[in-house]
Amino acid sequence: MRAVVYDRYGGPEVLRLAEVPPPTPGAGQVLVRVAATSVNLSDWECLRGSPAYARIGGLRAPARRVLGSDIAGVVEAVGPGATRFRVGDEVYGDNLALKGGFAELAVAPESVLAPKPSGLSFEAASTIPQAGAIALQGTRTVTAGDRVLVNGAGGGSGSFALQLAKLAGAHVIGVDNTAKLDFMRSVGADEVIDHTRDDYTRTQPYDVVLDLVARRTVRAYRRVLAPHGRYRCVGGSVGTMLRVLALGPVLGLPGRRSIGVLAVKEGPDHFTPIATRCVAGDVACHVDRTYPLDEVPAALAHVGEGRALGKVVVVPS
Repeated sequence: MRAVVYDRYGGPEVLRLAEVPPPTPGAGQVLVRVAATSVNLSDWECLRGSPAYARIGGLRAPARRVLGSDIAGVVEAVGPGATRFRVGDEVYGDNLALKGGFAELAVAPESVLAPKPSGLSFEAASTIPQAGAIALQGTRTVTAGDRVLVNGAGGGSGSFALQLAKLAGAHVIGVDNTAKLDFMRSVGADEVIDHTRDDYTRTQPYDVVLDLVARRTVRAYRRVLAPHGRYRCVGGSVGTMLRVLALGPVLGLPGRRSIGVLAVKEGPDHFTPIATRCVAGDVACHVDRTYPLDEVPAALAHVGEGRALGKVVVVPS
């Protein structure tokens, strides 16, 4: 089968299209013929081996040769003891532990997959598992009338979060680069901030802040929160997240502010609710562009360099 592989950390230039043996599903696993795989920022981080947590399991060399975790496709074979799916079933999910989505075939534990809704294309379904779970959990406390800020709102998780906060009745502010301002408005942002020009932590306080690219001080995050406000980061520099973990609970005490890292729960229970809303038309899956398998390096660069509006999807066939 064809797959995009890499054997050392680096930029898109270390990726290459190769013929490799097809994987064989083990106990509790299924083999999926991949129809679409969306690109996540985590793919870019694992490619570069940075931040440091991207090297977990492979300090000197990648633990998995094929990236791509958010897959959608058709079950090709079933391993021993796997009973949830049959050959021919359409499935999607976040195969974060094994990855392998930038290929024609991928093995995944059946526990990470869900039946693909008939109302969603493979491309749309592939955008949901990781980005949707982050957005859903990151906005779970939002209520009508809240002022909600999403930093990194022009990407996959951010565009979902903007829509969910807006549906909850919040006044929503999106933060990203200059090229994404109009896109953020189009998905529901009431206000937008260009981070290349303005520091959002020096604007008025917010009730909820979801930070997808955390790189500032904990004191800055405290400053931007209203009393009883909630700040959660997911992604960003290791140093920032460690400081949020260590200092956030203490510095947040005055005014009963909650400052912490979003511990994202994985699996179908945490992404199928947003898929249901997408089928109903309440939430839209925004696919910026699709790439064939031999253009995976360009797809990763488009996301990693902050140019994607919503999600980017790789279509192997």
